[in-house]
Amino acid sequence: MKSLSISLIRRLHFHKFKPIPPLLRLNSISDAASSSSSPSSSLLSSPREMSTSSKTYPSIVNNNHHFWENPCRNLNTHADEPPETTPPSPESAIDQEKLDLEEAFESATTTDEMVRLFKQMELSFQGNELGLSALKLGLHLDREGDDPQTVLSYAEKALRSFDLPAGDNKNNKPTLLVAMALQLMGSANYGLKRFSDGLGYLNRANRILVKLEKEGDCNVEDVRPVLHAVQLELANVKNAMGRREEAIENLKKSLEIKEMTFEEGSKEMGAGYRSLADAYVAVLNFDEALPYALKALEIHKKELGSNSAEVAQDRRLLGVIYSGLELHDKALEQNRLARRVLKNWGMKAELVRAEIDAANMKVALGKYDEAIDVLKNVVEETDEGSEMRGMVFISMSKALVNQQKFADSKKCLELAREILEKKEASSPVEVAEAYSEVAMQYESMNEFETAISLLQRTLSILERLPQEQHSEGSVSARIGWLLLFSGRVSQAVPYLESAAERLKESFGAKHFGVGYVYNNLGAAYLELGRPQSAAQMFAVAKDIMDVSLGPNHVDSIDACQNLSKAYAGMGNYSLAVEFQQQVIKAWDNHGDSAKDEMKEAKRLFEELRLKARGGVSTDKLPTKALPLPKK
Repeated sequence: MKSLSISLIRRLHFHKFKPIPPLLRLNSISDAASSSSSPSSSLLSSPREMSTSSKTYPSIVNNNHHFWENPCRNLNTHADEPPETTPPSPESAIDQEKLDLEEAFESATTTDEMVRLFKQMELSFQGNELGLSALKLGLHLDREGDDPQTVLSYAEKALRSFDLPAGDNKNNKPTLLVAMALQLMGSANYGLKRFSDGLGYLNRANRILVKLEKEGDCNVEDVRPVLHAVQLELANVKNAMGRREEAIENLKKSLEIKEMTFEEGSKEMGAGYRSLADAYVAVLNFDEALPYALKALEIHKKELGSNSAEVAQDRRLLGVIYSGLELHDKALEQNRLARRVLKNWGMKAELVRAEIDAANMKVALGKYDEAIDVLKNVVEETDEGSEMRGMVFISMSKALVNQQKFADSKKCLELAREILEKKEASSPVEVAEAYSEVAMQYESMNEFETAISLLQRTLSILERLPQEQHSEGSVSARIGWLLLFSGRVSQAVPYLESAAERLKESFGAKHFGVGYVYNNLGAAYLELGRPQSAAQMFAVAKDIMDVSLGPNHVDSIDACQNLSKAYAGMGNYSLAVEFQQQVIKAWDNHGDSAKDEMKEAKRLFEELRLKARGGVSTDKLPTKALPLPKK
């Protein structure tokens, strides 16, 4: 296997998929009566601005305006006022007391007041009369970041009220309020890290909303904001479960809803494009990420100006994307422009991160002395013992390794590790990411034992974090590679098998990183004398790489070559010859740049063809997929 394979596996590192705040909030859905004149208020109002006055409730939790003409939107829970001519009665007095409580609840201005009034209402109201108030309070508490368990209790009250048994629900149809309550249940379960439960509620909400929109039972302006919120929450939950490719599909659906609501060049669309670009970066799909990031930058520059913080964030993301595409000069230019804005705004922490990024880009360009000079200045701007200082030392080590200054590099790594060890409990994800970077530096210095030990420590941290399954898979893949390369093949297999399953769930079955893991797994099986199992793994790897990289990519050719070796090891020389022909054809497309590879491929082809005719010993045929060191 070529060295490029492990370099790309390394890129399956920790990229945090930023949680998107659920947008189903009290002030996030436009009033149906004003939506036509102010569409920009319907989806993306500020996540922390809110009012509990009834005037600011969204149309679907308000009790006025034109939506009464549709039965599914008749949500009034107030008791009808008795005619003036009717003498007061005990029943009407109770009704008036309940009406007063409801009005007081809707006029409440603080969380404590809302909770107090709701408790009073529970003493007077029937259970199914409290649904709307429970939903309002649950949404408010969820938005305020309250304890998810408390939010869940109100969501359950609302759902019990709205989700009536068959026969009790008029027309026996699910309503928009049921979907809202289910979305809140999903959000609360996400906060409690009960991801499977949250996914179930959100999927049910999504089915209801799609049906309501399709059948036209509710106004589309009411359905879409809730559907948008559900799609974003689904993306959060699936990401936390490691299902990142699926999460992207939900983000794309949420963006489609935005496109039907906002103007093409609005700030809200800019935010949506950047979120989707960031999600693609998280799965290392830089080609798909680039156009969305460029759209976000164009919109934010036009709407907010080139010196805005939003533009700086767009440029930082573009720097990451261009680095992933190995366009390091472009990455450095975007980074420079971002740092200028961050400096103008006095955003010190963000500026330090951007300067570390710049140093890493200079390392990629071979400008090691420049990178070290940058980092020497940056280290003075960080607090002693801070995680940021640890990252500076790691980046400095990277530059020193490339200058073959291994002793100085190890000193930097030791300083970084001293800082990181004290942060394991408080910042496990960040420390795990940093340990992975440190392991990479030791690996670059052929300190494989130290690298494996650090990665195993990283794995022990990640195994306690269910939302980090993708990182767990990446680290397992690297441990498996190092064990394989250092000759401990049987120990490598379980790590590689685990990595394949986790990465497949996180990045999709056709992601190139999954292909590399299967290629390594095939190499391990071949080394263990299991050519049939090896052939199966190489076939999967080839299929993935042909799709994700193209059949003429060097790693796709490598997988095809390994497949030929596996069939030769099984004694099936006709198939071995067939795949070796594919190898020759692929190298031929590279022209003169692959003369040596073509010569070797043709030599193997001739030997395989002779063997197929019974004219050469199997001892002369290579059956290893990796140049493993002798034990």
